[in-house]
Amino acid sequence: MTPTTDSAAARARRIVALNTAYFQAKALQSAVELGLFELLADRSADVGQIRAELGVQHRLFKDFLDALTGLGLLDEQDGRYQAAPLAREFLLPGSPTYLGGTARQHARLHYHAWAQLTDALRDGKAKSAVAAQGQLAYPTQYEDLDRARQIMLHMDAHNGFTADELARAIDWSQYTSFVDVGGGRGNVASRIAAAHPHLRGAVFDLPALRPLFDELVAEAGTADRVAFHGGDFFATDLPEADVVIFGHVLPDWPVADRRELLRRAHKAVRPGGLVVLYDAMIDPDERDPEVLLQRINHTMIRDEAGAYSLQQARDYLVEAGFTVDRIAASDTITRDHFAIGVKSA
Repeated sequence: MTPTTDSAAARARRIVALNTAYFQAKALQSAVELGLFELLADRSADVGQIRAELGVQHRLFKDFLDALTGLGLLDEQDGRYQAAPLAREFLLPGSPTYLGGTARQHARLHYHAWAQLTDALRDGKAKSAVAAQGQLAYPTQYEDLDRARQIMLHMDAHNGFTADELARAIDWSQYTSFVDVGGGRGNVASRIAAAHPHLRGAVFDLPALRPLFDELVAEAGTADRVAFHGGDFFATDLPEADVVIFGHVLPDWPVADRRELLRRAHKAVRPGGLVVLYDAMIDPDERDPEVLLQRINHTMIRDEAGAYSLQQARDYLVEAGFTVDRIAASDTITRDHFAIGVKSA
């Protein structure tokens, strides 16, 4: 008998697929952690060779490789495996579109937090290892440069796509300078500067990130046009610029702090300049489950975190003294919206 797509078993399999979806996530994350895609980036190898070079002993390792092949991450021919084009595009370190950093971060932090989702729904508290540190979470994590580098790889996996959208969405010919507040190691700033050679940019972030910033801008060839300013953006004035950018920053802070940051931005933006917010903002008409679950993810990591709505973005800008130019959806991994405010000339 041929199985039908509308049988009870077929419907049950949809539930089972949801229930075990984490199998696929963990297969991806473990492949990244093992260094599998780097090993098979430019050559093919059989199971025995891969086992030996990665130090893998599991008796069903071939099934693991075949599962990754079925997921489109490996290609297999005559018993030899090689990284598939999708993996070579997004999972090889050094690629401008590298997503392995976010896979590692989800394996290290997010996966364990989501294991406690039921408790989080009941008590309303974040469940990640950094949640108890509150506002000290970032400074504490950045004390260890290797750990900070992993966090930056996670952030850059998302903001690289956003940077390219920012480079296209704004008419940069009207401006000569910008500062990315909370800009990490300078990935967004470097990509915008590379796309618009007349611009001079800056990153404002915690001083501990300076060595990682220096590494990135040297590799990107933008060290002569993108500067680093170290400080606490609640205690130190923001550098003056034509455009001030806040990307994936405001949701990490309570509402009062968001308003304070935008007041500080208004002071820093030159007359006629812009403030640009990009975040996964709440659209009340949104029904995409990926977007909705991503919104919950923020609150699983930090108690202060929380997405804000399109209307709140508008209100924040107006309260700080900006005129709203536009709020629009963008084509980024986290389905960000851009909210742009103009300071009167």
